[in-house]
Amino acid sequence: MEISSVMRSFRRMCSSLTNVQFSHVARGTTFAIMFTSLFFGTFVLPVSASTIGARASAPLSVHRSNDSTTTTSTTTSTTSTTTTTLPPATTTIGNIQFPSGAVDASEPSGEGPASSTALPGYSESYVNDFATKSSLVGWVSFQGPTNGDPGGQFAQSHVTVSGGLLQLNSWQDPAFGNAWATGGVCQCDINNTYGAYFVRSRVTGPGPTQVEMLMPEVGWPPEIDFNETRQSDGNTIATLHYTSADLQIYRSLNIDLAQWHTWGVVWTPTSLTYTVDGQAWGIIDSASEIPDQPMHLDITQQTWCSSGFACPTAPESTQVDWVEEYKPTIGESAALGPFAPNSWALTPVLKAKIVKLAVKIKVQGDNSVALVGYNDDSGTAAKGIAISRIRARVVGRILKQQLAVLGVTGVSITTTGKGDAQSVASNATPKGRARNRRVVPWIM
Repeated sequence: MEISSVMRSFRRMCSSLTNVQFSHVARGTTFAIMFTSLFFGTFVLPVSASTIGARASAPLSVHRSNDSTTTTSTTTSTTSTTTTTLPPATTTIGNIQFPSGAVDASEPSGEGPASSTALPGYSESYVNDFATKSSLVGWVSFQGPTNGDPGGQFAQSHVTVSGGLLQLNSWQDPAFGNAWATGGVCQCDINNTYGAYFVRSRVTGPGPTQVEMLMPEVGWPPEIDFNETRQSDGNTIATLHYTSADLQIYRSLNIDLAQWHTWGVVWTPTSLTYTVDGQAWGIIDSASEIPDQPMHLDITQQTWCSSGFACPTAPESTQVDWVEEYKPTIGESAALGPFAPNSWALTPVLKAKIVKLAVKIKVQGDNSVALVGYNDDSGTAAKGIAISRIRARVVGRILKQQLAVLGVTGVSITTTGKGDAQSVASNATPKGRARNRRVVPWIM
């Protein structure tokens, strides 16, 4: 069935359509579009992803190109995904208000980076205000053709720093036969597992696609796009790419991209929270889909003129005022272990560590913690995940009891198990395997 005719039918039925969600999408598979209407409830419509892909005019995901590094693209529908309208007041999760910036008239955007302690449970690990040309030290500027568009071209000359701004500039460059060339940069050597990233940016107009995203240190996917404009200056999407099949979960936001905004993603073992100007506008909270490997920040601008998409009609720029990043204050340094092989029993030493964790949560005033269980590589992967999940649940139960003893209520505790993922030591020795049998607390 033509997707356009389906949508017309639903428009006639549901004049108050409020939510559309594309979830777990892989080309060539069947997925469900969920329609939620105030009048008619929820409808689930099976749709062939390959059919939508054939109708699409645009790639959705931008993968960088830097000489030998290639650009890969995926094709998807240009119809609406989960679309959000921002609430009138700041949204918080628990008592958390997300960083937006500090008012500063000297900044090009009117706001400077937030404070180093602006995000509860996190500490600032990196900040760059792009005050001078030397601000790009530690960043890589892309150079070379992009595979997403046979005519696409990254050029280092299209990346500039001046007037307190990092700018990625698109124009028809005679050096490339008057093709539209664009700029792109990455923090390729600063890779972290979990953290919070904030970028204050704007676009000067529609045309090229701008993406602020987290890319893996090794391999692909995963990919976390937290501001992808798709040639627009009035809508952005956030996309999680996961598994080798490149399954994707989308969130979409209507917003004026020509205005300054602070875009963010808070990445924990159990969730992704997309933010703009201190507000949470999208959340993915399925732990099995959340990346658990080192990733880094990329900011790119790209065209697909040969595909008739994201092709500018005039020179346009992506302007970045500043970048700020945070790391969790609780993580591997507070790991609870070791557990005995194939066991989730708590020794007196482990119980004492849980008591210390409860005290730290009280002192910091944290209100949400994720407990992630791990195992060594013995046994099957399924057994390792099951054991690690039980370990996290057992720790969570005792942690809740200890917080109650301290008079602390309202702390959200989530648990998951990752098996032998993210080993911190070699599994070739008994000592290394013991270190890997642990539960790690992360502040969300």
